[in-house]
Amino acid sequence: MANFLKRKEGRNSLIFLTFLVLALGTTLVLPSNSTVIERDDNSAPRKAFEEVFEEGRQATLLFVGDIMLSRLVGSIMVKNNDWRYPFLGMADFLTAADITFGNLEGPLSDKGIKVGSIYSFRGDPRAIEGLVYAGFDVLSLANNHIWDYGSDAALDTMTILNSANIDFVGAGPDYEIAHKPLIKKAGQAKIAYLGYTNLLPDSLGVREAEPAIALLDANTVLEDIKTAKSLADIVVVSVHWGDEYETKENDFQKTTAHALIDAGADIIIGHHPHVRQPLEQYGNGFIIYSLGNFVFDQNFSADTKEGGALKVVIKNKKIDSVKELEIRFNENYQPFLVES
Repeated sequence: MANFLKRKEGRNSLIFLTFLVLALGTTLVLPSNSTVIERDDNSAPRKAFEEVFEEGRQATLLFVGDIMLSRLVGSIMVKNNDWRYPFLGMADFLTAADITFGNLEGPLSDKGIKVGSIYSFRGDPRAIEGLVYAGFDVLSLANNHIWDYGSDAALDTMTILNSANIDFVGAGPDYEIAHKPLIKKAGQAKIAYLGYTNLLPDSLGVREAEPAIALLDANTVLEDIKTAKSLADIVVVSVHWGDEYETKENDFQKTTAHALIDAGADIIIGHHPHVRQPLEQYGNGFIIYSLGNFVFDQNFSADTKEGGALKVVIKNKKIDSVKELEIRFNENYQPFLVES
């Protein structure tokens, strides 16, 4: 469901070229800097033909910040009887990317008992309609609010996301799934996603935990990255960490992020502080320490009303460019893109 809005590029041209080759002969000669495919009647598989044209195609990865669909945001959706409401101004932007990623701050469920603090979140299951409409492909569940209503709500959230064909990382019905890299394809590149937090009790991250949350244990994360690197071209690690409302990363964030890049991660995506923190290039990798809020009812300061989006262009299975974009939200907590 989430993928049906994605733009498909070059399909008409590809169909035309395929029929042209079949009609004119056995050899397709491309420009001098391109690959030549020899055809023996109709024996060459169509897949090989397509891959020549797809190999260098650009693909876009998009990352946004914290998405909280409870509290005042939830009340506004109910009042308007519109579960797409928070994303009405951003859906075109979000769906234009090949893969769109965010952090789901709290469960979507009508199950469970509140076990969190007074700041506990639980979104209505109907809010899944908005996430589908907005074109989210992957969400991180590794955050300090996913357990606000206990295991029943956390498991229900996973079921609801699965039913909507939205993938998730950082949590699972068991430890193995919580730590298993999620592999998605963007163009010809394979992208591995992992998610972690250090803001939940250790008991939720042990091997026997069911369900389990992926906790930010250094040795475990480095092994997970090693596995992901063997399966994919680009490794993305989402981390829920840092100090709330601080616009600068702390020493732990910086040291940890550098270690993850050294281990093979290509992109580190930070959440939790509710404000933007810097974008840094380190070695061959990129770190955004916090993207701040995306959909959240925190309008008490200029910093909390401003978030970021990270647009990463992949070409030839490598990072071609990285750009940070500014996001703000209006009085109804609807985010919009600030044109630069």
